[in-house]
Amino acid sequence: METSNEKSIGALIHLSTLSQYLIPFGNYLFPLLLWSSKKDKSTFIDYNGKQALNFQLSILLYSLIALVIAIPTCLYWFISIIEKLEISENHVTIREIITTQNITGMVILGLVTIILVLFLKLSEFFLIIYASFKSANGEHYNYPLTINFIK
Repeated sequence: METSNEKSIGALIHLSTLSQYLIPFGNYLFPLLLWSSKKDKSTFIDYNGKQALNFQLSILLYSLIALVIAIPTCLYWFISIIEKLEISENHVTIREIITTQNITGMVILGLVTIILVLFLKLSEFFLIIYASFKSANGEHYNYPLTINFIK
């Protein structure tokens, strides 16, 4: 049975990942500090710290994968636009940029990537809140689609 202090620290570990909205890399630093200071004293805190950090590292990996797909696609689209520019003495004209052949695939890929990133961030926010409630009640919670980097 977990003590109320352990439950509070477990919930605080999960909630501390929300510091990413105020402090860069706060979603890694604060849970790591809380977890490393108390992990030897409680298996419940150890479990929650590992879960929170593994989830944040998994979200980072998924975001990097989305960037690896999105950045080359945007660069390719931007380069294709530059190739269609006609530069004369005092003006620049754009020819045939907005055609269904040029824009359809890029727009679809861009919209899908934006929707996936928004879904990822929204689900991250709500899963953190849910995990903190579970931890505050003394329950073990496993984040979905989490890779166990820290075992």
